[in-house]
Amino acid sequence: METEVTNDVPGKNIAIISYLTVIGLVIAFVMNNEKKEPFARFHIRQSLGIVLTSLALGIVNIIPILGWIVSIIGFFILLYMWIVGLLNAINSKEKVVPIIGDKFEDWFKNI
Repeated sequence: METEVTNDVPGKNIAIISYLTVIGLVIAFVMNNEKKEPFARFHIRQSLGIVLTSLALGIVNIIPILGWIVSIIGFFILLYMWIVGLLNAINSKEKVVPIIGDKFEDWFKNI
C-alpha cells in the first residue's frame, strides 16, 4: 500500500514526531487526537507497531542464548523498519514499513 502525497501534507510534522522515541509517539498521538489527520494516523500506527514489537523483543531477550540471538537480529530488523518509516514520513509517503507493516495497519486500525 503506497500513496504519494505532496510535501505540504497536513499532519506531516506529527507523522515525523511519532517516530522520535516513545515520548514522541505519545506526543504525536495527543497532537493528532484533535485534528485526526489521516496521514499522521497512518504513521502513528506504524510507529506504534514498531515500539510494541521492540517491547516484545525485549521480553524475548530474557531467554538465555536463543532469546539473545533472536532479539539482536530482531532489533537490527526493527532499526531498518524504523528508518524506512521515518524516511517515508519525511518524504510524505504513506507506505507501510517492511515485513509486518500491513499487520500494524490491521491491528491498530481503530487508532
